Amino acid sequence: MNQDVIYLLLIFALLVIPRAVQRFSVPAPLTCLLFGIGAVLWLGDGAHDAVVNLLAILGISSLFLFAGLEVDLAQLRKGLWPLLLHLLIRSATLVGVAWLAWHYAGLSWQAAGLLALALLTPSTGFIMDSLAQLGLNEEERFWVTSKAIAGELLALVAMFVVMQADDPLQLGLSSLVLTAMLVGLPLLFIGLGRWVAPHAPGSEFSLLVMVGMLAAYITYWLGVYYLVGAFIAGLVARLLQRRMPLLASHDNLHALRLFSSFFVPFYFFNAGTHVPGDALSLEALGLGVLITLVVLPLRLAVIVLQRRMVFGESLRSSLRVALALSPTLIFTLVLAGIMREHFAVPPVLYGALLFYAAVTTLLPSLVFRNALDVDPAQYERPDGDAQQKGPAT
Repeated sequence: MNQDVIYLLLIFALLVIPRAVQRFSVPAPLTCLLFGIGAVLWLGDGAHDAVVNLLAILGISSLFLFAGLEVDLAQLRKGLWPLLLHLLIRSATLVGVAWLAWHYAGLSWQAAGLLALALLTPSTGFIMDSLAQLGLNEEERFWVTSKAIAGELLALVAMFVVMQADDPLQLGLSSLVLTAMLVGLPLLFIGLGRWVAPHAPGSEFSLLVMVGMLAAYITYWLGVYYLVGAFIAGLVARLLQRRMPLLASHDNLHALRLFSSFFVPFYFFNAGTHVPGDALSLEALGLGVLITLVVLPLRLAVIVLQRRMVFGESLRSSLRVALALSPTLIFTLVLAGIMREHFAVPPVLYGALLFYAAVTTLLPSLVFRNALDVDPAQYERPDGDAQQKGPAT
């Protein structure tokens, strides 16, 4: 079959069929992932394609670029002390799970640290773009958003340190490069805004995406994957909103939502094509069930207890927040791939993580009876702004 026809059929399959399947409370990303697994089982290595891989990189990078743009530090400061307590508890649980995996699962300490992040880090982009479908009230949505963003910031920092910590020299050099990027990105944005944008009206979106891709490839070159750089670029653009209002304008955010919604399905499909056959064994399924039965209730219980102790919330409201924070699909897929590529974790563990990610992603859909999505274009705020409202008083 002609290669162009194959690509057109793939685009149709990834953009249309998963949306139709959502009526059965199956999130679209899981359908795309299953398509990828089916493709590799059918075609073997023939399912690996350079064009699809490039589209997948655009998908994950644009999603985290958008996630960075969604960060509103002023709003986070409104819940500063509860969020600091949340991060303290999250750090303790990460260390505890990593220590258990290091001592009892036969993993290196770096792989154990990444495993803890894969199990405990909610996928912020996925969660935030699905909030409108969950029926949460204003205060619940604020805390879900704030805790997801704070947890993601902690996870990105921890991932950077863990992946570089075996080589102090490399960690130092990478930190210098990252610091230079934090200084250079604002200057680059301002320079482009001064010397390019005035002569090319409407180019702000293109400049934003290109700088995001550049930052993504810099962090990939450092060995900490694309999402770190893309997130930083989005965060820097958001911090420059007063000086360059068009950069993080509502129109640009909407355009980036649409851009991401087109490419993100390719990321999940591509991730499915890299699932090894051994990861689909009964042993992997059993380990995945065990991990899910232990870790998922622990995560829910920690958040519920924390909210009841700090805010005196009802059990129902606390549980709704905990359930909304349960999906880990994107972070689990990314970190499982890194663990397999860099630390040669057993395929059985890789498959178990896939099962765990699938269950955590399905759970809110089943409880709230709505299929969660990762399409940023699904969620438009009523006020047309990217800012989140604070907690109700």
